[in-house]
Amino acid sequence: MLDTLPYIPLFQGFDSLQINLLKPLFEEYVCAAGTVVFEQGDLAKYIYLLIRGDVAIHFKPYDGPPLTLTRLHSGDVFGWSAVIGSPKYTSSIISETEIEAIRIQGSHLWALAGEHPETGITIINRLALIVSPRWENAHTQIQSLLNSNRINLKGKTNDNSRNDQPGDSTAASYRKT
Repeated sequence: MLDTLPYIPLFQGFDSLQINLLKPLFEEYVCAAGTVVFEQGDLAKYIYLLIRGDVAIHFKPYDGPPLTLTRLHSGDVFGWSAVIGSPKYTSSIISETEIEAIRIQGSHLWALAGEHPETGITIINRLALIVSPRWENAHTQIQSLLNSNRINLKGKTNDNSRNDQPGDSTAASYRKT
């Protein structure tokens, strides 16, 4: 799979020297359907690029049941916490099909940016562009899901004008990471 790096859109436009810098930093990751790739709260070590298959992002608020936030498909990225320096993943990833992915340790990505800024910063920016549409909507998605669950679970509506309600700090912390 790593031999196909130049053909993956994330890596297109890099010359052979840059591909040779990147190739040893990435590793293949393959798992069966139903595999927990990582749990919310696990050490945030890797960022993943999904080559084939589907995964679901699950979030467990401290005051409610786990929620499925979204599903990701080929070409999507997950594990952004490893890049932004968060010590732990803020959600869980569960494969819904067999998946093929490549992953890189966040610390290796930043080391690359320090040693080879053009290549490292370009790859970080490209990863950020893949993640950004989902990240911008994360707070709204979580708040909506928490509000609907709060109504269903507690039988009352949420007063969104207050910021100290159960779930609000959780949603805000997810938005940061």
